[in-house]
Amino acid sequence: MDGKTPGRDAVGRTPAGTWTWPPSSPLGSLAGPARDRLLALGAGRRYEADRVLMREGERTTFVLVLLHGVVKATGRAPDGRDALLAVRMGGDLVGELAAADGGPRSATVTTCGAVIARVVSRDEFLGCTHREPEIAHAVNASVVSKLRAANTHRVDFTGCDASTRLARVLHQIVLTHGERSGAGAVIRWPITQPELATLSGAAEPTVQKVLRRLREAGVISTGYRTVRVEDLARLRSIAFDQQP
Repeated sequence: MDGKTPGRDAVGRTPAGTWTWPPSSPLGSLAGPARDRLLALGAGRRYEADRVLMREGERTTFVLVLLHGVVKATGRAPDGRDALLAVRMGGDLVGELAAADGGPRSATVTTCGAVIARVVSRDEFLGCTHREPEIAHAVNASVVSKLRAANTHRVDFTGCDASTRLARVLHQIVLTHGERSGAGAVIRWPITQPELATLSGAAEPTVQKVLRRLREAGVISTGYRTVRVEDLARLRSIAFDQQP
């Protein structure tokens, strides 16, 4: 990275109709004209898998408007491991906190596959939110939603055993980022067992055992770079009813 923006393989301005975004995301929540004005900011970029877009602690302030693909945010734990903090997909914003306060990056952001985004400078982003109340509201709502999700994650884990915590992590991921398919859903981006361990606050061998039990029970199946929840209702029961 050049310390300013992660420039690579520029792409032109892209019509909003090319992709669909979740209604809960900033791009998905905005009406057409406001969304088009947000998408007119910055420059288009295309990134390959495993590309680091931002590094924890660095002093960059650009914002990424994700159009397509998945990125993960990780932080360095006290023991030196990389802990998975969040996953963001097309329709979302990344880096808006550093743009808002000028502080250092709070996480490292890495692509989980091919990603297309618009790279927007801090001045351009802040200028837009000052001029456009609808866009400012969508950005603020997104930030609040992320904070609520973080608080819920901590509260939900109080007093739970490792199996329940992992089931809740999988349930949250598949509801937020999965593709529904019949009675289940598919997570089409790679999430490793160490990452699941950090998200669920469990040891990696424990995660391996729980995943094996879920596979044997027909709740999930795993493939190359994917996790498929075969029975979403059963996973929810394990996660929240605390049934064996």
